[in-house]
Amino acid sequence: MRFIDEATIEVVAGHGGAGRVSFRRESKVARGGPDGGDGGRGGDVIAWADPNTTTLLDHRYKRWYRAPAGEQGGKSQASGAAGEDLVIPLPPGTVITDHSSGEVIADLVEPDARIVLAKAGRGGRGNAFFTTSTRQAPRFAQDGEVGESFTLDLSLKLVADVGIVGLPNAGKSTFIRKVSRSQARVADYPFTTLVPNLGVARVDDRVLVIADIPGLVEGASEGHGLGDRFLKHVERTRALIHLISLSPDAPDPLEAYEIIEKELAAHSPELAERPRVVVLNKIDLVDDRYELDLWRQAFGDRGVSILVSSALTGEDVIPVLREVIRVSDAADLGDSEDDDSWSPI
Repeated sequence: MRFIDEATIEVVAGHGGAGRVSFRRESKVARGGPDGGDGGRGGDVIAWADPNTTTLLDHRYKRWYRAPAGEQGGKSQASGAAGEDLVIPLPPGTVITDHSSGEVIADLVEPDARIVLAKAGRGGRGNAFFTTSTRQAPRFAQDGEVGESFTLDLSLKLVADVGIVGLPNAGKSTFIRKVSRSQARVADYPFTTLVPNLGVARVDDRVLVIADIPGLVEGASEGHGLGDRFLKHVERTRALIHLISLSPDAPDPLEAYEIIEKELAAHSPELAERPRVVVLNKIDLVDDRYELDLWRQAFGDRGVSILVSSALTGEDVIPVLREVIRVSDAADLGDSEDDDSWSPI
């Protein structure tokens, strides 16, 4: 299944049914009065965060969503049947925005969350409703109300505990494959990852949902490379793993670190403040492990603590995850002093 994280749809709620103009026509009933019933209400258009949906692919091919209209009122003051609500399944994490104003209508973070996107029109009154002592035979009824209609932009932001960021070929996909059952594609050329990947890692008694996004390049926040449109997928994460390659053909680790940190800050100041663990990856390619101490010193001079790992061999990947849990818990504990809703991963 293709991963699609953006779509635009048109939603139209059901129109209300018209009221009925009717008069009683029964034998042995003199002067039968008006008995036209009210029209039925139309159906609402409702968004549902379906836990079994992971992409917006369906909404690329089906753009229009129209709920059924209510039926016309009947005789003997019978009301018309209401139109059924139209429920649109969307993946959890979908942000729904009004196309015209840019206003965020809903953010479906929680699975099974529901919200009405377009309200249905009410049914019109039948002529029986308008009967009065001075108007005993009204020959008119109301039309039903028109249902709401909107053009909406859908944008999917993955819901994950941890996001992995880094330059292309930093080893992000290899890392997520090593710590989870993710089938992320890996290869020795840039931009192997073309879409975000999710994996579930189990560390001690904890479970982490990890998101791996395509590699970022300098200028990503301005639209360069592939990663800019996927930065939104790490906005919801509680912590980040900043992976830096020690491969001989990779950029200087300090330079790589500065590039990614700059792009995160340019994309979102809040994201730049997210707790993170900086990891020098691919230590299996380092012949002299004394080099690692030199890099620890170099990063330490900039006030940055680092860990090291080899995603390929699995060396020290578990300590990385444990450190991610520690820093995210520490950040949450700090927030909990002002927020009683804190809970661990």
